[in-house]
Amino acid sequence: MSVLLPVAFVLCWSSGFIGAKLGADSAPVLTLLLWRFLPLAVALLAVSAVSRAAWRGLSRRDLGRQAAIGLLSQSGYLLSVYHAIQLGVSSGTTALIDGVQPLVAGALAGPLLRQYVSRRQWLGLGLGLAGVATVTLADAAAAGSDVAWWAYLVPFLGMLSLVAATFLEGRTRVPVAPRVALTVHCVTSAVVFGVLALAFGAAAPPAGSSFWLATAWLVVLPTFGGYGLYWLILRRSGVTEVNTLMFLIAPVTAVWGALMFGEPFGVMTALGLAVGIAAVVIVRRGGGGGGGSGARASRTPPTRSSRGSVPRPPTHQRAR
Repeated sequence: MSVLLPVAFVLCWSSGFIGAKLGADSAPVLTLLLWRFLPLAVALLAVSAVSRAAWRGLSRRDLGRQAAIGLLSQSGYLLSVYHAIQLGVSSGTTALIDGVQPLVAGALAGPLLRQYVSRRQWLGLGLGLAGVATVTLADAAAAGSDVAWWAYLVPFLGMLSLVAATFLEGRTRVPVAPRVALTVHCVTSAVVFGVLALAFGAAAPPAGSSFWLATAWLVVLPTFGGYGLYWLILRRSGVTEVNTLMFLIAPVTAVWGALMFGEPFGVMTALGLAVGIAAVVIVRRGGGGGGGSGARASRTPPTRSSRGSVPRPPTHQRAR
């Protein structure tokens, strides 16, 4: 299970970028995102109406904070990722830029959450950044003038939105059940994308079956699969284990995109992805006692056991 669960998690998470590519070829970004979240929000609200126990004790302020987290982690993050892919940035490069999130979060974790990253982990995270730069430059060179240079900045905006959501959740004092958080995030995203889609005349779904196939793919695999496996691995292995798996998502997505869509995969891309895999190995071996204590460190002062863990991504990211 220690092997099968991470493999399944990486595949489910990577499928989100592949699904975005599938959907980008069949409908505008706002249309795809609206119909990804609208049925999901309705279904989750129906489940919540039947089982209300998890919602007890939550104030309007608690729900408002979760809505803000969902706005940053789902709405802002996914809009930028999908838009970047529609602009022509490859799914593998977008996934690798997304994987920089632990680097930025690790740099800010000390002053904001009193969590600290070991020197060996910083070495691994630095290698991960080098891998991102290598793959991004290789992708830009392969794309030539077909993709504007600023298109590669769009996924970085989404990554920063994700980091902001990470720290907003990390400073939350009241624990929120995962099902409740997912419901609030999805309802928030459905409202945001509904308003935007109506404003830009993109609310009506296309009649083709490829659009609904992409929508079903995005709901089942990255949302439920990635979200559920994240929590399962978190309970079994701890925060650092999950975060370092993010660097493996880029190689899988790059290979998947090359086989499925013919996206560029040259020597420099392979080199950058190999550097990213090396970063995973170094960070995992340098985790020390990070393990599950990292989740507690966001609410308590740092102890010896909490050092060396990278802050966990927010519920939104787990629900991609």
